[in-house]
Amino acid sequence: MCKTDKFLYHRKLWEMKVRLLGETKVEKLRNSFVSRSRMSLWMIRAVTILLLWSCFVHLMALGEMWGPRLFKGWPSCFSQHDLSTVEEMGSLPAKISLSPKRVYQNNGYLMVSCNGGLNQMRAAICDMVTVARFMNVTLIVPELDKTSFWNDPRCVCHHFKLLLELCFYFPLLNLFLLWGSEFKDIFDVDHFISSLRDEVRILKELPPRLKKRVELGMHHEMPPISWSNMSYYQNQILPLVKKHKVLHLNKTDSRLANNGLPVEVQKLRCRVNFNGLKFTPQIEELGRRVVNILREKGPFLVLHLRYEMDMLAFSGCSHGCNPEEEEELTRMRYAYPWWKEKVINSEVKRKEGLCPLTPEETALTLTALGIDRNVQLYIAAGEIYGGERRMKALTDAFPNVVRKETLLDSSDLDFCRNHSSQMAALDYLVAVESDIFVPTNDGNMARVVEGHRRFLGFKKTIQLNRKFLVKLIDEYTEGLLTWDVFSSMVKAFHSTRMGSPKRRLVIPNKPKEEDYFYANPQECLQLLDEPLRVI
Repeated sequence: MCKTDKFLYHRKLWEMKVRLLGETKVEKLRNSFVSRSRMSLWMIRAVTILLLWSCFVHLMALGEMWGPRLFKGWPSCFSQHDLSTVEEMGSLPAKISLSPKRVYQNNGYLMVSCNGGLNQMRAAICDMVTVARFMNVTLIVPELDKTSFWNDPRCVCHHFKLLLELCFYFPLLNLFLLWGSEFKDIFDVDHFISSLRDEVRILKELPPRLKKRVELGMHHEMPPISWSNMSYYQNQILPLVKKHKVLHLNKTDSRLANNGLPVEVQKLRCRVNFNGLKFTPQIEELGRRVVNILREKGPFLVLHLRYEMDMLAFSGCSHGCNPEEEEELTRMRYAYPWWKEKVINSEVKRKEGLCPLTPEETALTLTALGIDRNVQLYIAAGEIYGGERRMKALTDAFPNVVRKETLLDSSDLDFCRNHSSQMAALDYLVAVESDIFVPTNDGNMARVVEGHRRFLGFKKTIQLNRKFLVKLIDEYTEGLLTWDVFSSMVKAFHSTRMGSPKRRLVIPNKPKEEDYFYANPQECLQLLDEPLRVI
């Protein structure tokens, strides 16, 4: 059959189908073919986009692991040395040359989740960098606390009584009211990585292959034993890293001993603390502004007045509170199931020196110590429980009481207002630079700031003995002591507690009772050649 006959044949066949199916069905058939074609075209486009995106993600991951940072605007003609230099320009001054990377056989990857408040986490980060260095593992930038009360920011219940009631009746609600800042929101992560590159390899996240393993649960997770020495990490933790490739330490507070460690271990802890951990440029700049404002008006004292609702509820300390406030603090304590102690005798704890000084007690103590009443008194704390009513005695004794909120414009604090750890970082910077630092409670901020001030030349830090003070204050208020006797006794007792050089106290087998390393890192300080005080 010739081509013309074939054409005529097919045309007649098509006309017959038209007559049989009818015009409507033919149109539906034609539309069906068009729809299927469009659907196929859409599917092809979707699959193509997915494939391209997958390739893009993998290239980004490979760029992070092995080579130049792709897709970040860096010319491909840069050498590896040039890339390293450019990478650090944003976090280090140009005049500072980077130390060469330390080359070692990587034994695995260490992930850590810090717990507690800002300064508890700060000390833990220093410990974990040191542990990673001496196990020859790669450290992943630490994850900051998001589950305890002292995460960032604190539970909204801290500010709203209605939500506090809900937290009390529905404890699980706490989990939905807690969220927090990442490491990069508080610390300069690029400086952290680059400044320690000659000691330990630190990555922002796991390589993709290992990240997938962790997502599938193919790693080991555990809390290390508290107050351990390096032999524990070498003999028990390192084998686990080698076996599982990735080890996740989910609690890191006080996991490295205060004493009995090699000098190089202690010095690395200091290096991380005083050089590796810098706050973000935004926080650092704001801290400098506050210090400059204070300096323009003369000397200033930073008072870490730890008399906030969360501390009083947690410790059970309610001296000076009215019955309604005591009940509110009790409800808050019960609202947090992980706060183990519930029934607390406030007066017994106070007399044992386990409560933060009240604003009234603090006013008496500072006056007795001879602090100039006209000094600028910077309050490094959150909202004082009881407000102006409880602060009146302090403001009457020291009229120049200031806070970051009174020194700065409201807009200056917008970026960190709802982030307690970032606000604490600002207070930390001001406290370190102050002429005098006085903490009213022996917490992590008090101890870490004390150690930092020792490192900067033994700047004056008054370490108050609360057990001694509350006994003396009670005797004075009851009329058993005159003011002159009271004042002279306070001065005499604290004359050797001003942050001057001294050796750490070592108590074998009682690490909680001995002097804290970060409060007095003597291995990193210029001290007289004296032995450790051991009792």
